[in-house]
Order: sequence, then C-alpha cells, then structure tokens
Amino acid sequence: MLSLRPYQRASLDALYEHWQDGGGNGLIVLPTGAGKALAIAALVRETLERWPDLRICIVTHVRELVSQNFKELLGYWPGAPAGIYSAGLGRRDTHSRILFCGMQSVWNKVGRLGGFDLVIVDEAHLIPRSSDTSYGKFLSGLQAVTPDMRVVGLTATPYRLDSGRLDEGDGRIFERIVFEANVGDLIRDEYLSPLVSKATATSFDLTGVGKRGGDYIPGQLEAAVNHDDITQSAVSEMVALGQDRRAWLAFCAGVKHAEAVRDAIRARGLTCEAVSGETPSGQRDAIINAFRAGRIRCLTSVGVLSTGFNVPHVDLVALLRPTASTGLYVQQVGRALRRAPGKTDALILDYAGLVKAHGPIDAITARGKPKAAAKEGEEEVRAKECPDCRSLVALNTRICTTCGHEWIRDEAPRHDAVADAVHAILSLDGPPWLTVTGMSFARHTKPGSPDSLRAEFHCGVSTYRLWVCLEHGGTAARKACDWWRRMGGGEPPATVEEGLARADDLVWPHEIQVRQAGKFWEVVGYRFAAGEGWSSRAVRDFDEAA
Repeated sequence: MLSLRPYQRASLDALYEHWQDGGGNGLIVLPTGAGKALAIAALVRETLERWPDLRICIVTHVRELVSQNFKELLGYWPGAPAGIYSAGLGRRDTHSRILFCGMQSVWNKVGRLGGFDLVIVDEAHLIPRSSDTSYGKFLSGLQAVTPDMRVVGLTATPYRLDSGRLDEGDGRIFERIVFEANVGDLIRDEYLSPLVSKATATSFDLTGVGKRGGDYIPGQLEAAVNHDDITQSAVSEMVALGQDRRAWLAFCAGVKHAEAVRDAIRARGLTCEAVSGETPSGQRDAIINAFRAGRIRCLTSVGVLSTGFNVPHVDLVALLRPTASTGLYVQQVGRALRRAPGKTDALILDYAGLVKAHGPIDAITARGKPKAAAKEGEEEVRAKECPDCRSLVALNTRICTTCGHEWIRDEAPRHDAVADAVHAILSLDGPPWLTVTGMSFARHTKPGSPDSLRAEFHCGVSTYRLWVCLEHGGTAARKACDWWRRMGGGEPPATVEEGLARADDLVWPHEIQVRQAGKFWEVVGYRFAAGEGWSSRAVRDFDEAA
C-alpha cells in the first residue's frame, strides 16, 4: 500500500484535530505536485474506517482529476466502495458510499445522489464566493439534506483574485486553513523538483490594456502580446535556452496567441501542439497523451493546463501570459514542480514579468493575503536580474547563487515596495543563513490563551522570535515538544516555568534561517556547530502583554 509522506500525514492529523476541537469546514494547502490525491485517498479511508456508516463525496471541476483521484483511492485502498458520476467519463453511479463527481455533471443532481456526510473539494480555489454558482447550489443542496455535513477543501492556492483568501470574508465556506505546506520546504526535502528562473530579453508592453475583475481583459491582453516580432523573439530564446529540456509548456494569452507560438516553434524544427478550451476533448486527450509519451516536445495552451495537468517530466515552463492573479501564476509554475527520473530541475522563462510582479513561489503563503497589485501605471518589482547569468534573485541578494556575481551597493535597483528580503527566487537554496550572536528566553502572556515560552535569536542588530506553546495542547503542543527535542533538550517540559528552568539543557544553534510570513518572521532552519553549547545568553522570566 502507498504510504503518506510526513507532511501529508501532518495535514490529515491537523484536520482531525480541528474537528476534535469542534471546528467545521477546514482547508488543507498542499503545493502542486505534493500529492493531494493521496492525501484525499487516505482521508477517505481513515474516515470510513472510523465511521463506517458515513457517505463521502469527492468533487472537482474536470474529468481528468475525477479519474486521477478515483484511481489513487483504488491504489491506496483496493476494493474501496467507490463510484464515479461524470458525464465526461461516461459513468453515472449514484448509490456508492464513496462517490467521485465532476461538478458540471452533478451540480443540479442532488435529488438523484442523496445526502453526504463529508464533501471533499479538490482544487478548492475554484469555488466562487457567490452562492448562485454551480458549487454554491450543489453544496447548499447537500447541506439541506444533511445539515451537519462537513466540507474539506484541498488546494495549492487558497485565495481568489475576486474575493481574497478562501477562509476570510462574508460567504466563505471554510473556517480556516488547518495546514499549509511550503513549496521551498518540500523542494529542500526533495519531494518537489528544484526550479531555476532566467530573466528574458523579450517582454510585453501592456500600456492601455484594461482590467476586469482584477485581471487583464482577455481580448485586449491578447491583442497586446500577440505580435509576430515578439513571438519570434521569445521562441528563439526558448529554443536556445531549452535545447537540453525535454518537455515544454508555454502558457499563452489567447487561442490565436497559442497557435502563433506553436507555429513559430514548429518552424524551428520542433514538435509542438496547441490546446485550449476550444480543442475537442478526444483530440486534446490524444495530444496530451503524445506529450506525456515524449512524442511532442512542447504544448502551447490557454486556460486548460494550469490545473489538473499531471506530467512529471515537464522541465521548462514559458510564461507568456501576463496576469494579476497570484493563484494563476503559482498554478502555471506548479506544472514543473513534480519530480521525474532524469529530471534535475525545471527552467521557468518569465516573458510576462510574473516572477518580478508576484515574487518567489516559495514566499507566497496563505498566512498573509496576496499582495495587492501595483497601482495603474506603477511597477512593483519584487526580484532583480543577475547581469551575468540573467537568473532572477531576491531583491536584497548580494551574491548570485547561480553564477557567483557579486553586486556592489549601487547595482541594486531602487524600489519602494517591501522586499522579499530573505527569499531566493525559485531555487533550492532557500533563505540565507544568519549567524546567531545571542539567545534569550521569556514567558509570553496573551489574554485568553495559555502562556508560551518565547525564544529570541539575536543575529547582530536583529532579533527573531519563536513561540514554544508547551501548555496549549493539540498541534501547538506537539510542535513545541518536537522543537524542544530538536534543540537537544531531551524529554520536553510540561510547563513554561519548567522550560525556563531547563533552558541550559538546550543547544545553541550556530546559524538560523528566517522567512517572512505576512507581517512577521518565522525561524525555518537551524545549524549547530560541533561542540558549541549555550553561552552569553540571558534567561528571563516575566509576563508580557500581547
């Protein structure tokens, strides 16, 4: 039987704990390629093993995902009592205890399907906030049949351009995000493929392109980018930089644009096909299967491959569609995150300026709302280009991690935006290591919550804090105990007072990594120097209001 990775296991445990604490609808955030289908399969099996009389619906928007999720469950749980209701797959099962559904096939079929105790929504970011939609009508209809029904969402991008975070605001379906895995962490742990990004010589002029619903108006956008000279320049660059890459995806601004890029690639002797929502489903399946088998080098697309597309050996993604949607940007880049035999990394060619506009994908987190788009006529720059190798790196980088170029102070671009100060750009390297020059502890008191142990890491003039929630219970306490053991303290203390008294048991890290999460900074990595213990530190015990 397939086994869960540690972060998949942690995501389900966090959901169960959320339920045990009286919570309702929860959201799990796993990056593209992190194995949402296996997490769904384990959730289904474990739920029915604990409550055999429940009925579960797994719903998503495209038949490919319906089929993938169904097959994943049978691989994880052979003989599972599962069926499919999807017109696109030619099946209309209605009485299965576990039912995998395509939204367009079932949104108005609640009467035929009956009630469900648990609904799992894959690609939950596609649920609009309005109740007058297919998802809204389907979920409200099921809720009328089973008032205590719970909904679980899984997504790589827990926000929408039109309504913000999925767990905030009026009309939200999900109470909160119960678990979020970070792209950078999974790359460093070798669950996802490293990404490298090159700045490109070709760029688009979007002057005069209007916006509707927060993103560019499609017709105006395509008219602005679909010019032969721009296309030829971009494709020449793709061919030069991608000659050693075996599977390319190019995301385009419209059907005609996708066809123009396809024709330009073919003219250079490479196999390429274009797919869009206008491509008949049978033809599209044949093209994708040929691409998966390696008979087609490149696919150009508009609107159909940014979600639900699983070809692990994709090792080049060309971003040719400007977008103000952080979610769409992450989904497109995510097509290259899966690992595959012989694949060392994936190259992201950013013609649309998306890396600079939205930042590194490992710095985009649901802990803070996606950054607001720059005002009309302003450019918000969140990355810079190495003048030697053209890699894109974080704004404050002084030495390029790709080629070793060293910036002098005057080379750094001037900008007013808040910098992604310690994030590398789409790379395995992650945040830089900071030398710890001192360490201190304190009791932290917050009204309405148990006290916590506050650890302070002093790195020169900067201090980074971490809250060790020994007395909170649940996931917070489990994380606190794991941290205490990781720091060499042995059996964790039960109280803050005991933790302060036993601070000498801990080992002082020589260096730490920090990453910005919304308004705050979090410590995400530790290095320990051999033979070093605690020295020159203060241990303090006092109450501090939150």
